[in-house]
Amino acid sequence: MVGSEETEAQVKPAVRRAKPRGRPRSFDRATALEKAILAFWEHGYEATSVSDLTRVMDIGAPSLYAAFGDKRSLFEEVVREYGVRYGSFGDRALAEEPTARAAVERMLREAAAEYTAPGHPHGCLVIHAATNCSTPEVEESLRGRRNANIAALESRIGADIAAGELPAGTDAAALARFTGAVIQGMSQQARDGASREELEAVAEIAVTIWPRT
Repeated sequence: MVGSEETEAQVKPAVRRAKPRGRPRSFDRATALEKAILAFWEHGYEATSVSDLTRVMDIGAPSLYAAFGDKRSLFEEVVREYGVRYGSFGDRALAEEPTARAAVERMLREAAAEYTAPGHPHGCLVIHAATNCSTPEVEESLRGRRNANIAALESRIGADIAAGELPAGTDAAALARFTGAVIQGMSQQARDGASREELEAVAEIAVTIWPRT
């Protein structure tokens, strides 16, 4: 009997040690991603650390890496999701308006509204996140997105020139880049505290320089 008691005493601790550990904490991925969007939008890519992200997303670093990859991979997903949720007004304007001028007028007015809307940081994430960015791949990716937007606008302006909607001598490249500069300036002005009405006034002036047939 003594031998069996000793054996049981020896086995019990082993059984206790073999108990399965608690399951990892679960989280809602979409909610965590939205929090990451707001963090990068507010502080930019470089100034937002992994510890900042785990804090605002309310998840541990292992969960972040398992669900989103590293910081750069998470940021790439953030930029894509931002484009869907907040930054698609420009593409919609180009797709739905009958002329480039009408598209730009709508684009600038919607930028004034979106860049100053309550409930999220002001301005544009794709513009602001590049500030003081020292990661070449991220900087190049954001620059590529901005330049692609300008190229799409230049193409639309060129189509209007060919269709006679704009004068034949119109400089499509310069007009597209001017529009890009206005949008980028509006983003920074919004972060500096400009109101929607103030940015709408900027948009109205910007449209007046467009040439007419």
